[in-house]
Amino acid sequence: MNTLLPTSIVGSLPKPSWLAEREKLWSPWKLDSEELREGKRDALCLAVDEQRHAGIDIVSDGERTRQHFVTTFIEHLSGVDFERRETVRIRDRYEASVPTVVGAVSREGSVFVEDAKWLRAQTSQPIKWTLPGPMTMVDTLYDQHYRSREKLAWEFARILNQEAKELEAAGVDIIQFDEPAFNVFFDDLKDWGVAALERAAEGLRCETAVHICYGYGIQANTKWKATLGSEWRQYEMSFPLLQQSTIGMVSLERHNSRVPVELIELLRGKKVMVGAIDVANDAIETPEQVADTLREALRFVDADKLYPSTNCGMAPLARQVAQDKMNALAAGAQIIRAELSGTPPRCDGQQGRSRPGGETA
Repeated sequence: MNTLLPTSIVGSLPKPSWLAEREKLWSPWKLDSEELREGKRDALCLAVDEQRHAGIDIVSDGERTRQHFVTTFIEHLSGVDFERRETVRIRDRYEASVPTVVGAVSREGSVFVEDAKWLRAQTSQPIKWTLPGPMTMVDTLYDQHYRSREKLAWEFARILNQEAKELEAAGVDIIQFDEPAFNVFFDDLKDWGVAALERAAEGLRCETAVHICYGYGIQANTKWKATLGSEWRQYEMSFPLLQQSTIGMVSLERHNSRVPVELIELLRGKKVMVGAIDVANDAIETPEQVADTLREALRFVDADKLYPSTNCGMAPLARQVAQDKMNALAAGAQIIRAELSGTPPRCDGQQGRSRPGGETA
């Protein structure tokens, strides 16, 4: 795209309270049948409107048609039994009851394509769609069939590639694979993780991205971060591999993290989504704080490859908090655009404009 420093959110936005319980992951839907279908579409349209009003350049669905960024995709696959559940340790961080792989996994039909078409019809701006990555999908299940993380990951990569190609045909400009597991399972990352990710993106002509972060702002992730010491250097394992990969863009968590900013240099030549918004607390960043994060990043990534974003998804936040954070992201990016072009920042009220997160569709 032609916009310098194009902004986007990484993944999720908070759901409207009439659709699901607010500020909660895996929240049950409050509607069903046809009302649920209409409610999801209304929530998607609201997500587009909220991003547009904030001044976000690359628009997404805010994952508002999904209960969870991984399990909603898996629900549509055969070979996984959601009634047979086992307790596993997710990303070596917290225990959860998960469904069981009982047979060969396959995709009977498209999962998100109709929603992506709906998103494409709502805006002429570039649109992004997120999919779970193969390794993170494997880490969210109990496997009683393949009994091999690698074998199951390659099957998921094949299925994801089918979905991604249909999303591209529906008009999606950027397909982002979410791989928080890349920050945990380093042996798997080197042995087959990046290769499986490349298989998921194989043959795509649209932009491809991988999102690697330290998780939603939930207690389990916050506690884990507290154990990581004064410097978070997990990216040292993934960035060199991704820099040599076919994936075009890499997303990282930066603002309020302990990730040494110089690690971005390991991605030189790639497009980089730099997380300039902390999703682990309700504090609203100022545009200048966002700008400071971007100025730091510009020491290690060329301006035409810098994509300001949030650290992670914002589903657990209040809607107004998420809206204000998007406002700050857009306004902070505009400060840096003005500095790079030598022109004063815009003062027409379009960037960073506050807008209530209304609860009616």
